[in-house]
Amino acid sequence: MNVQDIPPLAPAEIELSQPTLACGEPFKEPAADGFMLGGFTWRHAPQDATRPVVIINAATSVRCRHYSRFADYLFANGFDVITFDYRGIGESRPTSMRDLDASWSDWGALDFEAMLRRAQREFPGQPCDVVGHSFGGCAAGLGASGRVIRRLVTVGAQFAYWRDYAPAHRWRMFGKWHVVMPLVTMLYGYFPGKRLGWLEDTPAGVVHDWSTPTARYEKRPSGRVIHARDGGLPFANVSAKTLAISISDDPYGTVAAIERLLGYFTGSTNTHLRIAPEDIGEKEVGHFAFFRSAYQATLWPIALSWLQTGELAPDTPGRQVPRN
Repeated sequence: MNVQDIPPLAPAEIELSQPTLACGEPFKEPAADGFMLGGFTWRHAPQDATRPVVIINAATSVRCRHYSRFADYLFANGFDVITFDYRGIGESRPTSMRDLDASWSDWGALDFEAMLRRAQREFPGQPCDVVGHSFGGCAAGLGASGRVIRRLVTVGAQFAYWRDYAPAHRWRMFGKWHVVMPLVTMLYGYFPGKRLGWLEDTPAGVVHDWSTPTARYEKRPSGRVIHARDGGLPFANVSAKTLAISISDDPYGTVAAIERLLGYFTGSTNTHLRIAPEDIGEKEVGHFAFFRSAYQATLWPIALSWLQTGELAPDTPGRQVPRN
């Protein structure tokens, strides 16, 4: 198999942007194991202990720059904001991807945890909120300091269990992400996603976690989840008021996929909002488009309202999915 023989994703499947940062200041932050992470901070002056700071967790293999306009929006509405790249991605890419030992669990337990600690150090006393896209919502439950999160908004958040994919797309997605991706990774020592047009280059350990066909996160091959003091997974540390947003034409974020992840957040109060594109006057939205500026007037206010109040506004589009 040659990497040039594999077709790129269609533009509608990628829907990513690399916007110019308007006011984010770059930073470097070491994780607990010393790995240096890169990101950006939107900071108001003067400091205000009542002003929340929001950490934005990216999707798998998506650069944090994709979320910069959404960060601008939160900043303009009174929040301090931190965006960052997981190890191996964007601002946190090492010299050699082949030598990088990194997993999904590392992205949460080490990288996101470093951002939680940075938020507490750089913005002392301020409430800490989190927005997590796709795996970023899962990462929000893997930090040992998750108890400090006040409010959490997730968008299409799941951990890629293949049976949860939308039936119409399931076998194509299984072939792409659970067959082709790990095979290419075996050949190159990492997944050369940029050369394929399949998101960013991705560490082999993350690919193994993504492609493993198990319904339980703790059965992923990384095997390095940091457990809570009671022996359970750290998700239970999170007591935040949580809004899980899913889009009905997102083939990853089906109801089953969203609910599977929410089932781990046993210590939080969870609301699942299901939105159809027609609810906001659109024909399609999909998995990546929520954070595009085209949805600033329709989708972004939903997340903003939750971060501001912990509640859905009366005119919020969509429907709430009944919880078991």
